[in-house]
Amino acid sequence: MGSKGKYYLTTAIAYTSGKPHIGNTYEVVLADSIVRFKRQQGYDVHFQTGTDEHGQKIEAKAKAKGISPKAYVDDVAGTVKSIWDLMGTSYDRFIRTTDEDHEKQVAKIFTKLYNQGDIYKSAYEGMYCTECESFWTTTQLVDGKCPDCGREVSHAREEAYFFKLSKYADQLIDHINTHPEFIQPVSRKNEMMNNFLLPGLQDLCVSRTSFTWGIPVEFDEKHVIYVWIDALSNYITGIGYDVDGNSSEEYKKYWPADLHLIGKDIVRFHTIYWPIILMALGEPLPKQVFGHPWLLQGGEKMSKSRGNVVYADDMVELFGVDAVRFFVLHEMPYENDGIITWELVIERYNSELANVLGNLVNRTISMSNKYFGGEVKKTGVTDSEGIDEDLKKVVSSTAGVVEEKMEELRVADALSAIFSLFRRCNKYIDETEPWVLAKDEAKKERLAEVLYNLTESICVGANLLLPFMPTTAEKILKQLNGSEREFESLSEFGLLASGTKVTEKPEILFARLDQKEIMAKVEEIQEKQRAEYAAEEAKA
Repeated sequence: MGSKGKYYLTTAIAYTSGKPHIGNTYEVVLADSIVRFKRQQGYDVHFQTGTDEHGQKIEAKAKAKGISPKAYVDDVAGTVKSIWDLMGTSYDRFIRTTDEDHEKQVAKIFTKLYNQGDIYKSAYEGMYCTECESFWTTTQLVDGKCPDCGREVSHAREEAYFFKLSKYADQLIDHINTHPEFIQPVSRKNEMMNNFLLPGLQDLCVSRTSFTWGIPVEFDEKHVIYVWIDALSNYITGIGYDVDGNSSEEYKKYWPADLHLIGKDIVRFHTIYWPIILMALGEPLPKQVFGHPWLLQGGEKMSKSRGNVVYADDMVELFGVDAVRFFVLHEMPYENDGIITWELVIERYNSELANVLGNLVNRTISMSNKYFGGEVKKTGVTDSEGIDEDLKKVVSSTAGVVEEKMEELRVADALSAIFSLFRRCNKYIDETEPWVLAKDEAKKERLAEVLYNLTESICVGANLLLPFMPTTAEKILKQLNGSEREFESLSEFGLLASGTKVTEKPEILFARLDQKEIMAKVEEIQEKQRAEYAAEEAKA
């Protein structure tokens, strides 16, 4: 493996202010499906995710709980990591911005930028939002409140260090214009150019004195390094970047990143601040930044007070890991926000997973056992109407469709193509009617061929499903006695050895769910959320 070259993917690092909801979890599942696919294609993959752990908000939350900020972030980072692990995320490094190697390099990066004249000391004055840790001018406020979160702001003045973004703006504009693939989707690129770069960049505040929970500035201890340089640098510190030129072999091999996968709300930081920091350090820019849409609960943003926050672990308890992976990958459009409702999850579970996929695997194995004692044989007795040919054409062309869609990061479309293959298999059963063939001894060889074609088709489909629903795909292959194949061979039909024996007892992959039963459990989850929120509010 690894013959195709390297592929380095990062997700945004999760802010440790609390437990991540399904919208945050979606990103890491999306990233995981992309890297699993890349590994399947033969790339040498490095996948990094992690947590962003400094800042005023965390200092305040820790204080409210009566614990140290480090104890607070240890707890939340543990929760984030356990959810990422629960979802089957195959990361190579889970970086924390409190990791020693990261903190050391961030301090050195800041000093280097200061020494070369890219950072200077001044003062910040404006309306300040504690929740967002952001300064705003009065014209940016909405109804006198923070434009991002809608909370109260207060006037503040603070000594700070600033980074000269404007110095590199022309270089960045030139890079974006000459690398059309750099910011995706295109709508995000236009927004960055028209709203920020072309009107002219303001210098960026990169240090703070109003809190202490952060990495200290080496030459001015009362300042801590602000989030932009701290959090964004994780993409290079996590693979061994060193300011003094002693970067690791891993860094030399994997940087620049092939893909920064992030939410659409932080595109500005990753396509303006981060590339400029890299330009100032003299390092190459990432090849692509993809700003994915949001997953909205029933069309609105999730909030604890409404009791409508959907958490991955609650979903897994009700549906299982792979069903949750399927849902978030299948429902998220490329560019517009996706909708999640419990009813929709149940509907998709029953229609796609139980009916289309589970039922297909079950019927195929049961028929092989009933008619041939579980043995799957190639006999070469095809039909005269071209039904077999049509099935084979669909099956052998699906890998190419999946590859093309994944190349464009259209993961939902890739998954839909695989389910079209399974649908075609179900149609093939209706067309060939194996139960009718079984009644005629003269048609036994034809029946064997039909069941071989079905089993082989499902094996190809299961292989294609591995990056998206790894556990389910492995279960299918095990029951069919099929094997994992090289990606290149997935467009060849007929590689399953004739005489293969399928399992005697098929395992039900997805049993149909009763909506009323599930919704009663959902109500319990939501009630618990509202109670927790009320208790937190009472404490505050």
